[in-house]
Amino acid sequence: MRWDTLEEEPCSLARTVAVIGDRWSLLILRECFLRIRRFEEFQSRLGITRHLLADRLKKFVRYGVLRRARYQESPARYEYILTQRGLDLYPVVMSIVHWGDTHMVDERGRPLLHQHKNCGKMFDPVMICSECGEPLVAKQVHTHPGPGAAKASAASA
Repeated sequence: MRWDTLEEEPCSLARTVAVIGDRWSLLILRECFLRIRRFEEFQSRLGITRHLLADRLKKFVRYGVLRRARYQESPARYEYILTQRGLDLYPVVMSIVHWGDTHMVDERGRPLLHQHKNCGKMFDPVMICSECGEPLVAKQVHTHPGPGAAKASAASA
């Protein structure tokens, strides 16, 4: 696999890594979910170079994760807003946050707590089976070739 052709792989994980698979992309997504929208805000909060930030934002727009919306005419300035495709990355980001809260937290504790607006409770994100509602554990999941599987991997499964 080559980094620049991951989006063409017959693997959903590889295709997703093509979009969000570097540290700056994930940190930009974190900021988007914290409601940061403007280039200067991203840059000051992350300490990222203008060139890298512009590159990652363009990539997110190209993949439909963000959309640009003009908020000032002269000079033209834009903010970056999560699309539905971008919002659908929330469980991915929250899974990474949960792993960090579980395995990388120090004596100070979690840096952010998450509260569910509907019930008012602080929560930990969990992944459940869409069919039975039970928590998913890697050892209890089997995979099978899907309609988009490569012919070689489908034959060997």
